[in-house]
Amino acid sequence: MLLPGEIVVDNFAGGGGASTGMEMGLNRHVDVAINHDPPAIDMHKMNHPETKHYCESVWDVDPVEACAGRPVGLAWFSPDCKHFSKAKGGRPVDKNIRGLAWVTIRWAALVPVRILMLENVEEFMSWGPCVEVSPGKFKPCPERSGETFDAFIKVLTTGLNPEHPAWPEIYDALGDHFPYHMIESGLGYEVEFRTLSACDYGAPTTRKRFFMIARNDGAPIQWPEPTHGPEGSGLQPYRTAADIIDWSIPVKSIFGRKRPLAENTMKRIAKGIQKFVVEAENPFVVPEAANIPFITEHANASSQRNMPADEPLRTICAQVKGGHFAVVTSSMIKLRGSNIGHGTDEPVHTISAGGNHIGELRAFLIKYYGTNYGHAMNEPVQTITTKHRFGLVTILGEDYQIVDIGMRMLEPHELFAAQGFPEGYQISHSSTGKKLSKASQVARCGNAVCPPVAQALVEANIGSNQLNEIAA
Repeated sequence: MLLPGEIVVDNFAGGGGASTGMEMGLNRHVDVAINHDPPAIDMHKMNHPETKHYCESVWDVDPVEACAGRPVGLAWFSPDCKHFSKAKGGRPVDKNIRGLAWVTIRWAALVPVRILMLENVEEFMSWGPCVEVSPGKFKPCPERSGETFDAFIKVLTTGLNPEHPAWPEIYDALGDHFPYHMIESGLGYEVEFRTLSACDYGAPTTRKRFFMIARNDGAPIQWPEPTHGPEGSGLQPYRTAADIIDWSIPVKSIFGRKRPLAENTMKRIAKGIQKFVVEAENPFVVPEAANIPFITEHANASSQRNMPADEPLRTICAQVKGGHFAVVTSSMIKLRGSNIGHGTDEPVHTISAGGNHIGELRAFLIKYYGTNYGHAMNEPVQTITTKHRFGLVTILGEDYQIVDIGMRMLEPHELFAAQGFPEGYQISHSSTGKKLSKASQVARCGNAVCPPVAQALVEANIGSNQLNEIAA
């Protein structure tokens, strides 16, 4: 637990993922939140009204002024990760953004901070100097990978030799009036770091991130044990995409759209349906209790009819070949890279801030009595007709025919749920009541720390047992 008078600070606070997790772990609000982005700070204010907010660059906030003489029990840092992430590919990086983590050293040197936690992508451990490849454009130097990260750890712990090549970058980041003797002698923290997967702590996403814990109070650093795992692990089962999907949201057929889907998207859909429905030993079937927004009817030689689920059923005919009303399967599609998606009974893949790229596919099926089911499934799906059948699926020993496929992208509230945000977290409107665009909402979500992971780290290191260990 926190010691008397200590405060909690969230640097790079964003929309509030780390703050939410810390609050759940501490059972109290975060005292100070800092972020340069007005929409992010506005969302943070909506959900954390007791916090003092600074809508400024982290470099413009004076730690001494912000703390007002109070010691910091816990300071959280999530510096911008996009110029470390492998998703950046071979594109140039901004060395100033890569150097944002030095603000951690600024806080630790200027005010009493007992525990530091830092979150970033795994590639943060490769932090090293950049080389200029063309005027004003930089790329990480492959021969010196990890050099700056090594210096960062030395500064936090035992000290950095003035001959270390990272010193020019440190001077550039921290400025002329910083107490550099503290860097030479070291800040005296014990430091450990690991990569953790959010799904292991109850978030329904596989998001994997680097976490660092540093403390100077003599108590041991604790890493939380996973609470969730695969079947047979003895842990609670992983939370999955099915847990966060809002089944009441309609899906639009991939066929007959005014603006046809791109060819590559159709190929992804075909491969995903093949893998997760047609060839799956146990395709994920949408729960019977779900409010599916439309029902597919396929009556003998008549045309297929889709109808809303909240309307009375159409006339039920006798002796209809193929049966009437559908079983519905679901799988996930990922519109990025070469990844086709995953099963709905798995955690959602990593959500990024750069646009919504995760969607849901629903295959609508009826009982199947024919023999011809169409073309190869590694080709784009062809137009559905009553005679040309392209997908045969066996579920619990019963054969079903795919008669339609619907696709939609996940909505922001589903993505926030996938990150592990609590139900009711306010994301759709600003503090003035203005409705936020989906892009703005997704940006806050993709940049967020998964609250359950932050909660687990805080509970492990600032629990009631920690006071006893410190006193001993």
